[in-house]
Amino acid sequence: MNTSPNLLSPVKLGRYELPNRIVMAPLTRNRASEGLVPHQLNATYYAQRASAGLIVTEASQVTPYGMGYPNTPGIYSSEQVEGWRLVTDAVHQQGGRIFLQLWHVGRISDPSLQPNGVLPVAPSAIAAADHVTPRALELDEIPGIIEAYRQGAANALAAGFDGVEIHGANGYLIDQFLQDGTNKRTDAYGGSIENRARFMLEVVEAVVGVWGADRVGIRLSPNGTFNDMSDSNPTATFTYAVKALNPYNLAYLHLVEPRTGDQNDLGARYFRSIYNGTLISAGGYDRDMGNEAIANGDADLIAYGRWFISNPDLPQRFAVNAPLNPYDRDTFYGGTEKGYTDYPTLSLQTA
Repeated sequence: MNTSPNLLSPVKLGRYELPNRIVMAPLTRNRASEGLVPHQLNATYYAQRASAGLIVTEASQVTPYGMGYPNTPGIYSSEQVEGWRLVTDAVHQQGGRIFLQLWHVGRISDPSLQPNGVLPVAPSAIAAADHVTPRALELDEIPGIIEAYRQGAANALAAGFDGVEIHGANGYLIDQFLQDGTNKRTDAYGGSIENRARFMLEVVEAVVGVWGADRVGIRLSPNGTFNDMSDSNPTATFTYAVKALNPYNLAYLHLVEPRTGDQNDLGARYFRSIYNGTLISAGGYDRDMGNEAIANGDADLIAYGRWFISNPDLPQRFAVNAPLNPYDRDTFYGGTEKGYTDYPTLSLQTA
């Protein structure tokens, strides 16, 4: 009898007992309403996917200065908190669990998206491809950015979320501090790996101070080059960063894998021996690959993005090995209910 865990096995994540190991990955969909406020359409979308073991929301900026794309929701105004309450209530009514992803894009912005048309901020004045050159943060400004993360975490608590995930991946602000291709600072936040990781760890401490460690996760992308990222020694940088997270006993570490189907040196398999806690792995998994990664012990949970967009009942489909609805890339970003809340469930297709 095979007793190895699989995608449908229950699992403990922080203080929660999840019914399965299938995570809805954070997915930017650019469908917030005026004021960057979540609304009923967003609540319907997330509630449809409440059978996930855990939902992680689309990234939500913690300050107006942290915005990088149109119509992405925020978590800094009272109106946004009320909008997100619609979402959390809808998910909880369906028996689901939902974490909010806290975000600051750093240099991946444009004056047209910034209050009063100012330059976006970053660790150093180094432009990403096809973006303006950002303004380097002054040392005395950094505590204010960390406070924005703390306040965003407090707002997420007020909005009824079950926890939060800190977005430290994909070339946004925390990643920009961590990697030396984007961080050329010579103060306490630059130079050595210890200094470059300082911003990430101070954000973690601020957010844990609001939620407690067992309701906080963090997402990293050790293999990522998205948004023009680079590091002279990513193995050393991310090994240090992940080891430095161990003492916090977070709910989980969420790793973005390369989408090749193979884990290279900095995949979940590598970090399994370094990280003491729960690992979520994301990056191009299908059902069989997800089951294999869990059975092998490479990861505890698997996050699905594109397949969750087009299959709101993804756990049910995996349970019976049903065909998956194809996704429509043209409707990923922005728009209406088309390609958002109109994908059929298995029960509708077989009725």
